[in-house]
Amino acid sequence: MDWMKLIWEARRRIAPYLQPTPLYSYPLLSDLVGAEIHVKHENHQPTGAFKVRGGINLIGSMPEQEKALGVITASTGNHGQSIAYASRLFGVRSVIGVPENCNPSKLAAMKSWGAEIVIHGSDFDETREYVERLAAERGMRYIHPANEPLLIAGVATIALEVLEELPEAEVLICPVGGGSSCAGATLVAQALKPSLHVIGVQAARASSAYESWREKRLVTTGSADTFAEGVQTRVAFEMTQQILWENLKQFVLVEEEEMRQAILQYLEKARVLAEGAGAAPLAAATKCAQEIRGKKVVLYMSGGNVSRDHLVRALTDPHPW
Repeated sequence: MDWMKLIWEARRRIAPYLQPTPLYSYPLLSDLVGAEIHVKHENHQPTGAFKVRGGINLIGSMPEQEKALGVITASTGNHGQSIAYASRLFGVRSVIGVPENCNPSKLAAMKSWGAEIVIHGSDFDETREYVERLAAERGMRYIHPANEPLLIAGVATIALEVLEELPEAEVLICPVGGGSSCAGATLVAQALKPSLHVIGVQAARASSAYESWREKRLVTTGSADTFAEGVQTRVAFEMTQQILWENLKQFVLVEEEEMRQAILQYLEKARVLAEGAGAAPLAAATKCAQEIRGKKVVLYMSGGNVSRDHLVRALTDPHPW
């Protein structure tokens, strides 16, 4: 597969609908980590998260007969917002399956863009399995949350923007749930700047992608007990893992408290509101401070869609999770 051809096509396809997101540096974050920290603000997207790039790329390229069938997918929130937003943009009916504990602000956003919401399952993977069956019953175009080349190509455009604005970047840290953003970043780095060191980060309590990358086989964990729903998967996905196995050299796990502290550090030192997955790269940078010291580091702020409950608990409870 010619990934860079797909990525450049994605860049052209999404350009009429999405502006490049800001890449800002924050001296207080740099002081905290001991490196030159730059934050790629995907929280500035209209959905508050990076996945909208992939949604617009995929649905915008669908043939009319597929659009007429409508689309269906499963999500903990940000992917669902992406599909709902892109579906409204292109006049396509969308159905989003969500778990019972779905972030209420993300749920409200999906509804506001016209998606039909189906609530089923105690976690994302239960929801996904149910939605796969429902797609066959309804005859709709099922959109897998990760095993879709056009989703990966769409979100890979983040890394294109980073290298255009900061070509001297040395380290790029991405959160990993399904793995599309990190996989996309490694594809762009491999093609355009092989010296760019990409680091993946996942919650220690939802480590299926990490374990799969480490063992070079698809690993399913018994649970995904993390407050950071953006990285809350207990099943790894083949397409993104194949890319990570080939290209990703470093992958770290962070604890719940480390992500909570990163949310607070973003608030205090950058006046930025991050959700758990969006804060995970800062948590990883702090954890890896010795090895990245003095380098130019880009953190993917993958999303800012933190629920009110999670924010209050992060601010007021010293051990909320």
